[in-house]
Amino acid sequence: MNILTFDIEEWFHLLDNASTRTEAEWSRYETRIYKNMDLIFQLLEDTNSRATFFCLGWVADKHPDVIRRIDAAGFEVATHSYAHQLAYEQTPAEFQADLERSIKHLQDLTGKKVRAYRAPGFSIKEFNRWVFPILIEQGIEIDCSVFSARRAHGGDASLAMFEPGYLDVGGTLLKEFPINTAAVLGQDLIFSGGGYFRLLPYRAIRGLMQRSNYVMTYFHPRDFDAGQPMIPGLSRSRQFKSYYGLKGCLPKLKQLLTEFAFVDLAEAEQQVDWTKVIRREAIR
Repeated sequence: MNILTFDIEEWFHLLDNASTRTEAEWSRYETRIYKNMDLIFQLLEDTNSRATFFCLGWVADKHPDVIRRIDAAGFEVATHSYAHQLAYEQTPAEFQADLERSIKHLQDLTGKKVRAYRAPGFSIKEFNRWVFPILIEQGIEIDCSVFSARRAHGGDASLAMFEPGYLDVGGTLLKEFPINTAAVLGQDLIFSGGGYFRLLPYRAIRGLMQRSNYVMTYFHPRDFDAGQPMIPGLSRSRQFKSYYGLKGCLPKLKQLLTEFAFVDLAEAEQQVDWTKVIRREAIR
């Protein structure tokens, strides 16, 4: 099972960077989301692909026509928070208010229930699993935030989820579609989205795809924007991670979608036999 998803945010929505940290800084940057969304829509049309779009409520607020276009094309709209803040830097009250605001903006535009969520930067760790009860309270039925490997902004290896399953949240079950990893030389390698996908050569990605029974992708409009300006304040390593491979990402993804079959999250949910999946206790 290969799942195609996009996180819909602007090119300047980089986490943990002073010049792009909050809405107060975002007004300084040009709008590039329209041209980048055009690339995504054309890619999906060319490859006859379905995808789920995890959208910021901020995008719905500032650029509602982007969300309307996604919905009008028949694609599933999910939430990626409102203001793209790291969940573990928020209080539970702040997280809930942000999530509720995002869901409202998205549902008002589409007239459809928002069922799925992905945390910015996969920023759910063992100490902030209080996120999960709030998701359920807000009507979220599917989470795609679990990242059972080390990463800069999140990761909860203790959950050890690498395929679809249930999170037991105080007796209530939340469907989880985590990020997949592949074991390479004893290390858990991520290859299916963002900077990881841009950094790896296509031959390596193809080989990892062929040996994987489950792949959850995640791409951003900025991943295909080779002309975007350099964000100020980034370290050299962060510049490399954020800008390397932008020019080749779109043709690389097009080749991937041509060679392998992908589904959106809604279809993936239907394909899973939920009576046989793993179950992890999220809240003790």
